[in-house]
Amino acid sequence: MSRRRTGSDASLADLPGPLATIAARPRLAALLGATCIAFSGILYRWAEVSPSTGTVFRALFGLPLLGLVAWLEHLRYGGLPARTIRLALLAGAFFAGDLLFWHHAIEAVGAGLATVLGNLQVLVVGVVAWVAFGERPSRATFAALPVVLIGVALISGAVGGGAYGANPGLGVVLGIATAFCYASYLLLIRRGGRDLRRPAGPVAIATVSTAVVAVIVGRIGGDLDLTPAPASLAWLALLGLTSQSLGYLLISLSLTRLPAVLTSIILLAQPVMTVALSMALLHETPSVVQLVGVALVVGGIAAATFGAAAARIRLPRRAEAET
Repeated sequence: MSRRRTGSDASLADLPGPLATIAARPRLAALLGATCIAFSGILYRWAEVSPSTGTVFRALFGLPLLGLVAWLEHLRYGGLPARTIRLALLAGAFFAGDLLFWHHAIEAVGAGLATVLGNLQVLVVGVVAWVAFGERPSRATFAALPVVLIGVALISGAVGGGAYGANPGLGVVLGIATAFCYASYLLLIRRGGRDLRRPAGPVAIATVSTAVVAVIVGRIGGDLDLTPAPASLAWLALLGLTSQSLGYLLISLSLTRLPAVLTSIILLAQPVMTVALSMALLHETPSVVQLVGVALVVGGIAAATFGAAAARIRLPRRAEAET
């Protein structure tokens, strides 16, 4: 007697073999993906290259794996819709801005704090979706904003002395710009469609766009080095393979297979891991006040995310009770 497959089982069967194996363990996939991305700032610092150079080579080294998976998806399911391709190209331009601003923020305030600031995208997505698409943020998001803003002010060095970073105030501005660019990237990728069978295609197209935009910006700004040292290339290759391709593939596989709250908990481990890794491996020394700011930012983001997820769970139940 055969057992009828659920929607989740069917979507797993539609994936290529290795991806199906990983997707069957979504908690592990999300944690591994978050860990890959947590090392992004560390690897960029070790590469010792300019912001544009890091962005270009991160994208180029990430493309082979993404391109291979995307090609397998194309052979099995056909081409992506034209709308998805257009939005992915535009999303890639915003992702280039995300990486460029973030790399500059790392130089201003360090890899750990810059990563925490970049995670403000969780709140920015809600604000941008409200302004652009009329999707009103949850009450939890509004309640978290003042907590997060206080945390940002503490990270900037506006309160207390001995703030870590060459220019922590500038780092905060660049970190917020990073969050806006990444939020725009996420919204455009989501608007392009959510085909569970083809997680790599849109990301691969966006990565090509990211590389092209970063080359243009680097040539105009004059900081693009097309022949980095061999040691720098090795670190950039590891960055591209782990953070640009493997990390995002793992996270995309887990997002639709885990409850929103659980996914949020796992992904919020990423900025915390980066702060700890930066202190241990890069010898970054944020002040006590800045670390309190980190706690407020991460805590505020967590409260906003979990509150929004709880609201989404309550709404269907309320609708059922009223019918």
